[in-house]
Amino acid sequence: MGASLSLVPVLDYFARRECLRAGLHQNAVTLPYPDGGGGATCTVQYWAPQGEPELPPLLLVHGFGPRADWQWRCQVGPLSRHFHVIIPDLLGFGGSAYPSETAPPPTEATQAAVLAALLGALPGMERRRVAVAGTSYGGFVAYWLAREAGPARVGPVVIASSDLLKTAADDRAFLKRAGEGWGGVDEILLPAEPAALRKLLELASCRPPPRLVTPDFLLRDFIQKLFTQNRERLVHLLKGITVGTEKFQVTPISQEVLIVWGDHDQLFPVEKAFAVQRALNGTARLEVIPKTGHAPQLEDPARFNKVMLDFLLASHKPDPSVSGSAQ
Repeated sequence: MGASLSLVPVLDYFARRECLRAGLHQNAVTLPYPDGGGGATCTVQYWAPQGEPELPPLLLVHGFGPRADWQWRCQVGPLSRHFHVIIPDLLGFGGSAYPSETAPPPTEATQAAVLAALLGALPGMERRRVAVAGTSYGGFVAYWLAREAGPARVGPVVIASSDLLKTAADDRAFLKRAGEGWGGVDEILLPAEPAALRKLLELASCRPPPRLVTPDFLLRDFIQKLFTQNRERLVHLLKGITVGTEKFQVTPISQEVLIVWGDHDQLFPVEKAFAVQRALNGTARLEVIPKTGHAPQLEDPARFNKVMLDFLLASHKPDPSVSGSAQ
């Protein structure tokens, strides 16, 4: 019986239900792939309301791991009451794909360029100013999009649990926190065995689930469905990350910025939140959510949603390209 039990379809059902209840529909669009050349294309799958925006647009960018609707499932309902919420799967995740056999892996810059193209392709969004929020890896992409598109296109920015300053030294410190026996960060971020997934949950959560409710057969099922089937693609994506290299230099941006962090984050420790704030000229607002780890939006969604909504609603400015209720 245990070998046939899978929680993945159950979690998938609840994530999809939250999006549908919020009035979002799943769609996909084919776009040029910036790094492909020769007419190469990519496919972006996304959730969004149908038709042109009647509320201010808000783009939610997920992190490295399960697809977007899983990671933002606790935000889509509350945020959709105030914003036209758009939740894409980044290239290589969920239903979004790029020509991985012939093209280099997408960097954060590539992901951001594709999101900009997606926004331009959606109904009524070509010239609309959009707020952007990104968690973890998605924060890298959100920052890059805001910097490259500029304040006329991208408004307020939320960077959650995202160490824009990550270096090789941070990776070594992460492995030290994980304990002995790990050959590299990818062994934990892309777990192949129950012990690795259990370690990832331990480091990412303030209150990781007890071993009693995470038996090995259940973790193996998660690994099979979320990692093993996509391992080659995910390894390819890891190679495309440029944070910590000369290709990803953090400079202040002109948009208003909110940084959100969990005080028990062991993937990106909370002191890195203050370093990111300093790198952005010290002007970004910083909110540390107690008793949460790397995913405060899931561990304390009520607090996270309030912090995010307070910031976005206070930062919202009328969009000069539209008028009336669509602002």
